[in-house]
Amino acid sequence: MRRQLGRVVGGLLLALLIVSVGLNVYLYRLTDRYYRQLNTVRLDPLGMDSFPAQPEMAPLAQPIVLFYGDSRAQQWPAPSDLPQFTFINRGIGSQTSAQVALRFEAHVTPIQPDVLVVQVCVNDLKTIPLFPENRETIVDTCKANIDKIVADAQAVGAVVVLTTIFPVGEPPLQRRPVWSSEIAAAINTVNQHIRSLDVPVLDAYHLLADERGLLNPAYSVDELHLNPAGYALLNTELRRLLLTIRDE
Repeated sequence: MRRQLGRVVGGLLLALLIVSVGLNVYLYRLTDRYYRQLNTVRLDPLGMDSFPAQPEMAPLAQPIVLFYGDSRAQQWPAPSDLPQFTFINRGIGSQTSAQVALRFEAHVTPIQPDVLVVQVCVNDLKTIPLFPENRETIVDTCKANIDKIVADAQAVGAVVVLTTIFPVGEPPLQRRPVWSSEIAAAINTVNQHIRSLDVPVLDAYHLLADERGLLNPAYSVDELHLNPAGYALLNTELRRLLLTIRDE
């Protein structure tokens, strides 16, 4: 009996040790990733090194469509059924609307796009649970940076297609201590501003949200990002907008 009990206790201790080691490895990797990300931003705050400062752009007969913004723009695949357009991507993961707005002259102006597709602000708004006292400032800054991007794009002759901010999904366990319903509420506020502007709007929020107002799991890989099905859905609407813009 004692021998059996000892085996059970030993097995439990071994299991706890394995779980502890696995958890520590996971936490180390998570910490390392955030530390590297933090210091990468400190070395290159706007992500200027992500793309050539002066890309060599040969004259193109086809209209240029430029995806611009954060990781959601970065991961956006060009529609495969629009060979009459040239698609270029200048999205950078983890960027705030301020970073996106401030790098416009370096990453958009030299390309002289005909159409600029913009997805920004979730990286601003997801910080609200960390700085609840700054909620209104964060929201107002998003609106101001969107307005600046629109004005800068129009100044270089581009048609701006603003996408509403994608809905967010259920956060994983490790993110819940720094998450709150205020993020979704702020997204709705900024999206109202986007819809009020006199530019074409691709209402990604409406397309991707489920009946609870969360990112539909059928279109997501995590609480923030889309799977191929999600982007295919957006590209169906983008295709319609681009053909309308071209024919105007």
